[in-house]
Amino acid sequence: MKKTKLYTAHQKYGAKIIDFAGYQMPVQYTSMIAEHQAVRNAAGLFDVSHMGEFFVRGKQALDLVQHVTVNNAALLKPGKIQYSAMCYEDGGIVDDLLVYMISQEEFLLVVNASNIEKDFQWITSNNTFDATVTDESDEWSLIAFQGPISRGVLQSYCDSPLELEYYHFMYAKVCGIDTLVSRTGYTGELGYELYIKAGEEEVLHIWDSLYKTSSDKGGSLTGLGARDTLRLEMGYCLYGNDIDAATNPLEAGLSWITKLNKTEFIGRDALLEIKNQGLKRKLCAFTSDEKIFPRHGYSIFKGNENIGVVTSGTVSPVLNKPIGMAYIDSRYSETGTELEIEIRGKRSKIDIVKLPFILK
Repeated sequence: MKKTKLYTAHQKYGAKIIDFAGYQMPVQYTSMIAEHQAVRNAAGLFDVSHMGEFFVRGKQALDLVQHVTVNNAALLKPGKIQYSAMCYEDGGIVDDLLVYMISQEEFLLVVNASNIEKDFQWITSNNTFDATVTDESDEWSLIAFQGPISRGVLQSYCDSPLELEYYHFMYAKVCGIDTLVSRTGYTGELGYELYIKAGEEEVLHIWDSLYKTSSDKGGSLTGLGARDTLRLEMGYCLYGNDIDAATNPLEAGLSWITKLNKTEFIGRDALLEIKNQGLKRKLCAFTSDEKIFPRHGYSIFKGNENIGVVTSGTVSPVLNKPIGMAYIDSRYSETGTELEIEIRGKRSKIDIVKLPFILK
């Protein structure tokens, strides 16, 4: 198992370490609920260095990105970011990812940790363009700093004004260290990502500096557990749970990033056919007033008919009630529909609701 450059910090601060996507990663430091609430009310510091970073460079870099992703990367400008996905020929999802436009001839693709090898092989096997693809995942550390106080704390260590709009990035020095600073986020809160191509000492210095200042204001170190509950409250998809090769972006509620009017990309023909035929199922959000804990794989029923399956579920630390997402037969996917979830042979009532679960 690999270790990130922040592994010694996780040990020092008493993190519970688990094996995740080939890395030893912190799942929590104190408690998932406390860390979750810290992000919502102050700030949380995440080590997400396990994520993958691919650089696409060359005269036809844009053409390659356009070919393998469903969104329209031609709309990007240097310093702008786009949420996108890659699909197989049948419309199934290879991965969801972020596309950073550094220049017309250079793009950064940020992919999910568990998919690095698969994604790299997929992109390179479909590269018939005048462009090179380089996997630099092991060279970069990635720190996410999320929460209402994140801007003020980060600004005290950043040499450039943090005037970034949502889904934009810039280059700056953080604690005197060259950093690519972006503003996307996986929590719904104001927040930043720090991409650092430096040694362990420099990465630890940034981590400890941000933690020291934010902890005095209610901030917390945050593990993968709270990261999952935070993203679920916002209704963000998780690859391997809510989306995978057996799902397509239209049924997953990602039609807004799927530009079918783009002249060509892998999976376009299949997705057009799926759209024309009509969706048989949809990824829906649900809540319950009962004391249950919905989990991945639980079945959803309408009467005696099994009409869906849970993809993600938890008890929301903010709402203090069960929330989840599930693929539901399109006939029963309307907001307000009452259904039942089966947990260990017992049925409990759930209601289909709109996303996000909490408004930010």
